Amino acid sequence: LTLRRLFCFNATSSASVTPSKKKPLVFLGSPQVAVSVLDALLKSASSPDSNFEVAAIVTQPPSRRERGRKVYPSPVAQHALDRGFPSDLILTPERAGEEMFLSNLRDLQPELCVTAAYGNILPTKFLKVPLMGTVNVHPSLLPLYRGAAPVQRALQDGVKETGVSLAFTVRELDAGPVIAYERFEVDDQIKAPELMELLFSVGSKLLIRELPSIFDGSAKVKAQPQDDSKVTLAPKLTPEESWLSFDQDATVLHNKVRAFAGWPGTRAKIAVIDETTSQCDILEPKIITTRVSSAENVRNEVDNITFIKGALVIPCGGCSTLEVLELQLPARKVVTADAFRNGLRGRKLKKL
Repeated sequence: LTLRRLFCFNATSSASVTPSKKKPLVFLGSPQVAVSVLDALLKSASSPDSNFEVAAIVTQPPSRRERGRKVYPSPVAQHALDRGFPSDLILTPERAGEEMFLSNLRDLQPELCVTAAYGNILPTKFLKVPLMGTVNVHPSLLPLYRGAAPVQRALQDGVKETGVSLAFTVRELDAGPVIAYERFEVDDQIKAPELMELLFSVGSKLLIRELPSIFDGSAKVKAQPQDDSKVTLAPKLTPEESWLSFDQDATVLHNKVRAFAGWPGTRAKIAVIDETTSQCDILEPKIITTRVSSAENVRNEVDNITFIKGALVIPCGGCSTLEVLELQLPARKVVTADAFRNGLRGRKLKKL
C-alpha cells in the first residue's frame, strides 16, 4: 500500500508541474527490457539541443515477487527512481483507461507517448490524449508477430531473421502504420531473453533517430500501412505449452527451448533406471540449453538417453537427435550435463 501511494499520481503533484518550453513526452514500459528505451529517452532529453522532456513515466503497479512475497516496483519504475526521476511522476494505474489516470495524463498535455513492453491495453480515450499520437517499439518486423510474445514465437518458429519496428499505436493490437524498422539476423543458439534485450536496444536507437520526424509530423506522412494479408500472431506463452515431446524433430524442440527460456521454461519427463534393483524413478527437469546433433553424432538408441562429450543425447522424431547441455531439477540449481551424469551414480536414462 505504501508503494502504491508512492507511485500514485495525484492532482496536487500534477498542478505543481513546472511549465517548460520543451515538448512533454510520456513513456510507458514495465519490464527490464524496456529500460534501454527509457534510458535512451532520458539521455536524449538531457542534451542541450533537445526539444522534448520526459514529463512522466507510466508502468505496471508494484507487485509481489520472490520468496518473501515483498512488494516491488516494476523494473522500469525502480530504474527511474535509481536515476532520481521524481516519484510523483511515476504513474502506476491498474488499467490505462482509469478516469483518474487519464485526467492526470491530460493535465500533463503530452505531445507524444512512447510505449515499450508496457503490458497494458491502451483504450481509444487514452490514444486521443497525446497531440502527436502514441508510438510503440515492437520487437518484430510488423505485420509479423503481432501480440504479446513476438520474440518467443519467432524463435519457436526457427526464424533466421527478425527485427524491431517503430509504429503508431491504433486501437487494433500492433496494427498501426510503421514509421521505420531495423532487421536483425538470428543466431541459432540465442535464447528469448537475450534476443529481446538486443532488439529493444536496437529499437531505442531507432526511436531516437526518428523522434524529430515524429515531432514535426513528417513521420505520419511517411509511415507505411501494414499489409494485413501478411499478418502473423504471437499469443502469450502458457505453462501448459512447456512440455517437450521427444516424438518431435530435434530442431523443433531446440527452438522451443530457446523460445521458452526465462519463462515458463521447457520441461521433460525422463525415467531413471537402477538396473541392479529394477527401480524406476521419473524426473521432470527443466531443459535449459540444447543443440541439435550434427549428422555424424546421430545414434539410433530408440528410447535410451546416452552421454557424449558433455551432453545428454536424446533420440527424437525423424531420426534426429537433441543434445541437452544444461538442465535443472526441481528446487535445484542449473547444472551441466556432466554434473547431472555424475549424480546418477551409474543409473541409466530413458526418454518418456
